[in-house]
Amino acid sequence: MDLYQVIEKPLVTEKGTDMLTEGNWVMFRVNTAANKIQIREAVQKIFNVKVVHVNTQVVRGKRRRFGKSMGQLKTWKKAMVQLKEGEKIEIFEGV
Repeated sequence: MDLYQVIEKPLVTEKGTDMLTEGNWVMFRVNTAANKIQIREAVQKIFNVKVVHVNTQVVRGKRRRFGKSMGQLKTWKKAMVQLKEGEKIEIFEGV
């Protein structure tokens, strides 16, 4: 899998900003087929940082009403990545 297909987009949430300030954790939405090793390599090569830990979580799609019928949003995967102390990613700096 290509490095740029592993990471789909950064997640900027209230919980994510708290994790960034307390433990230097950043959050990404990643491809559902990606594993922790692929996520680690992609973050290290794309952003030129050292990754200490990678935690992943599969987020189930929520049920939504579309008119009369019920539907379901897609299931997606979230990755929480802890960076080495003192290293930063510019995307999350404006938060």
